Amino acid sequence: MAKNILYLTNNSNTAGLFEWLKERYPTELCHDALRLPQLEQLKPDIIISYNYKYIIGQELISYMDGRIINLHISLLPWNRGANPNFWSFVDDTPKGVTIHQINAGLDKGKILCQKECFFDAEKETFLSTYDKLNETIVALFKENCQDIMGGRIVPREQPSGGSYHSVKDFQEVESQLDFAWSDNIALVQSKYKTFKEAQMKRE
Repeated sequence: MAKNILYLTNNSNTAGLFEWLKERYPTELCHDALRLPQLEQLKPDIIISYNYKYIIGQELISYMDGRIINLHISLLPWNRGANPNFWSFVDDTPKGVTIHQINAGLDKGKILCQKECFFDAEKETFLSTYDKLNETIVALFKENCQDIMGGRIVPREQPSGGSYHSVKDFQEVESQLDFAWSDNIALVQSKYKTFKEAQMKRE
């Protein structure tokens, strides 16, 4: 029997995966904050969250009992939270994509699939790497879709450590650092290093 999917997103760049899923499974689209009564009415077999801006509360997590997964463009546990692509370069942390279960912690759920990615900062921009990371995670999902939908992947705990950044963290840096998403990454890395050195001197 085909699985019923509820697809949560707020970004047009996820439309391709939605259309791909809709061709294979009964799939409902949700752009708004999901509430329990709506979930009880729809009764999805699985929820897929991809570029979704709303926090998924504990009552929804409990109702779905491990059947909510998130597509996150970082190599968890590194760069949980907001703007993972930016932080992976300026903090010089591992880069990649992760498909994981959602739990009460932000981007702390058990891992289903991961793929590490490598980039040349001298040749890339934040926009180009963002596009490549999204292409990679969509391909990773499609490759593993049947096993994910069939519950045949054994979830594994995230390793300890890693990093987390909030929207506020990024806003504070963005207000001080003159950069655009289309800038060369190596150039921004140099600016960020200078910014951090000046910040440490002030402290």
